[in-house]
Amino acid sequence: MNPAPIRPLLPTAIGLALLCTSPDGSRAAGSAEAAKMPDYPKVNLSPRYEVVPGWAQRPAEATPAAVPAIALDREGNVWIYTRSNPVVQVYAPDGRYLRGWREENPATVPHGLKFDADGNVWLVDCGLHVVRKHSPDGKLLLTLGTPGERGEDESHFWAPTDITFTPDGEIFIADGYGNGRIVHFDASGNYRKAWGTLGTRPGQFSVVHAIASDSKGRIYAADRNNVRVQIFNTDGKLLDTWSNVLVPWGFWVTPQDEIWICGSSPMPWLSDPKYPGAPLGCPPKDQLFMKFNTDGRVLEHWTLPKGGDGEEKPGDVNWLHTIAIDAKGDLYAGDIIGKRIQKFVRKQG
Repeated sequence: MNPAPIRPLLPTAIGLALLCTSPDGSRAAGSAEAAKMPDYPKVNLSPRYEVVPGWAQRPAEATPAAVPAIALDREGNVWIYTRSNPVVQVYAPDGRYLRGWREENPATVPHGLKFDADGNVWLVDCGLHVVRKHSPDGKLLLTLGTPGERGEDESHFWAPTDITFTPDGEIFIADGYGNGRIVHFDASGNYRKAWGTLGTRPGQFSVVHAIASDSKGRIYAADRNNVRVQIFNTDGKLLDTWSNVLVPWGFWVTPQDEIWICGSSPMPWLSDPKYPGAPLGCPPKDQLFMKFNTDGRVLEHWTLPKGGDGEEKPGDVNWLHTIAIDAKGDLYAGDIIGKRIQKFVRKQG
């Protein structure tokens, strides 16, 4: 039986480079012409994101600090909940500082910020173990949890992290760092129920770091240490799980039910002496945000440079904690170690 003929290798870029190199390592005559590559068609990256350097015109009285939460009001103004004073800061879409308010309790640790359908501002404080409802001018309207006391009942949280609202106004709180549960209140703030315990099995949690809901009232929970997003109905029934796609840190849901998530790629649990006892991803190995549809299909995936501690350049992020997307598709990102908010403009091509 005759052996099959030997077929020549395709002239790949590496192959051409080797073919055009003489034994002594120099390029053979005519190699420039031989190594000329075709004019490859270039994929049209649609969209891409470009940073706006120096976007936030921070007030003089505010020192740089971690930005764990961002939300947009009805006018498109950008609200941040930050770990300095003013603890709440409001910026116009062009970066002008508009107003803010202060928090003088040294035990406060800002973590979550959301608007309800009536335009009220809800702040989630994992240091004081409370979730507080404010009017847009800062007037305190309601407190859920007991300030300064941690627990696991209808009147106590243990380091809550985030809040979301279903279309009918029901309230769901991620109780988050300490208890590993989701707590349900009605629209008036009356306790309804809770579900979840610390663990790795379906329906359990290990750091419910963020929570969101869509137009159908489905609840999305960022189960950070378990490297997954768990999706529930309002009764706490597990509907779906997106596992091992990213370490989820923060959510943003658009009116079109696009589920944006920021975080980092799946990674082993690292022991960093700078952050003893920290959750998974501290520090992260990379930084990214992704857009999903409600079935868990990835629609966009964008990576960002991870800056060195204190040496971040415009566009770098460091412990990317929160994102928000405006009506134009522009993206706002808040860092913990990077200690800033940045605006990324969405562009085509």
